[in-house]
Amino acid sequence: MGAERDITLIGGGLAGALLAILLARRGWSVDVFERRGDPRIDGYAGGRSINLALAERGLHALRQAGADEAVLQQAVMMRGRYVHPLHGTPGLQRYGRDDSEVIYSISRGELNIVLLDIAESHGARLHFDHALEQVDFVDHVATFRHHTDSVTRAFRALVGADGAGSTLRTEMAKVQPLGERTEWLDHGYKELEIPPAADGGFRIEPNALHIWPRGHYMCIALPNDERTFTVTLFMPHAGSYPSFAQVQTGEQAQALFARDFPDTLPLIPRLQHDFEANPVGTLATLYLDHWHLGGQAVLLGDAAHAMVPFHGQGMNCAFEDCVALAEHLTVTASLAEAFTAFEAERKPNAEAIQQMALENYIEMRDKVDDADFLLQRQLELLLQARHPGRFVPHYTMVTFMRVPYAVALHRSDVQRKLLANATCGLHSLDSVDWDTLDAAIVTQLPPL
Repeated sequence: MGAERDITLIGGGLAGALLAILLARRGWSVDVFERRGDPRIDGYAGGRSINLALAERGLHALRQAGADEAVLQQAVMMRGRYVHPLHGTPGLQRYGRDDSEVIYSISRGELNIVLLDIAESHGARLHFDHALEQVDFVDHVATFRHHTDSVTRAFRALVGADGAGSTLRTEMAKVQPLGERTEWLDHGYKELEIPPAADGGFRIEPNALHIWPRGHYMCIALPNDERTFTVTLFMPHAGSYPSFAQVQTGEQAQALFARDFPDTLPLIPRLQHDFEANPVGTLATLYLDHWHLGGQAVLLGDAAHAMVPFHGQGMNCAFEDCVALAEHLTVTASLAEAFTAFEAERKPNAEAIQQMALENYIEMRDKVDDADFLLQRQLELLLQARHPGRFVPHYTMVTFMRVPYAVALHRSDVQRKLLANATCGLHSLDSVDWDTLDAAIVTQLPPL
């Protein structure tokens, strides 16, 4: 794009900071406008945040930005799900085959600060306390609120990395309808904390994502490098007990945990205080028919496709967006063509992971301690070894590979049916019809 390599990013969170690095490293002139203060000075003010799970897609993007080593220094490795049934023995269900297939728990604030530092080191100009107010797409002028002042900035093109409540998306929709629709989940969440042990270490197994599945509700706990765990209780907003409509006080929460999560009570000494102090978070999926406005503006990450957090892929998907957009901007003749190609590539994949994230909530809260599910998981691992490159577990495709999400969704649907049919009515794998199953896999699953 010659000398016109100038772009303005709205939002200095994770996606905005990463995209700033990728473009600045390619020689672009990059301005980033962020409504909050500089977290490196003011402290991170991001509000509530379920811990982030960093997987291969996100790691690949960080490698492109030269940020992976700095980020992993502050991350905690997680080998799998450590399942705590109400009755029975807790145990680890590995995500992959060994420690080469793991994910990492990372603090949003710490990750954001690392990326901002690197973006600035590559020449990106960061403007904090600049909240976008309105956009004039005729004269290419954006208006920001900077403390008590209103300031205007000319722009060539805008990229919206300003999250699910994107102001840029609102301004774009005034010019051209984007087909926006939001589907709210009827479940919400509340955050609690497991502090370090008396000796300063972790109170429970640190290298795992802990899950207490209870049917239509659950608790999870993710480790932090401060030796704490962020605990998140997911429940319906209303309906049959328990729900947030019925569990509103710390005392009521204490009673719920004593009944359904008794092993957590010694771990969360401030349960009642945290429950009353922290608000109930909401969960939703955002769909758009259009992500861009010609060559003037484009959306990515949560601003384009916010999703529920149950596959741990929201950040990873947004980081993939950044890599894809930077590549299209590098190789395409015009902004309009780059934005069009970016949307065509990413939109089907975003919709696929949005669907898989919703499905994974049901798996996490209801299936991880189910006998049929566990039998199918055993068979899945055997088939992975029996048909390498052809039968690839769902979680492996999504988390440890960069197979397009849409491809992973399609293959997972095929594999789920094969597993269900092969184990129907069985209590062990001794009676599996291997000949029929092997033939079906060869026929229905071409090598990746």
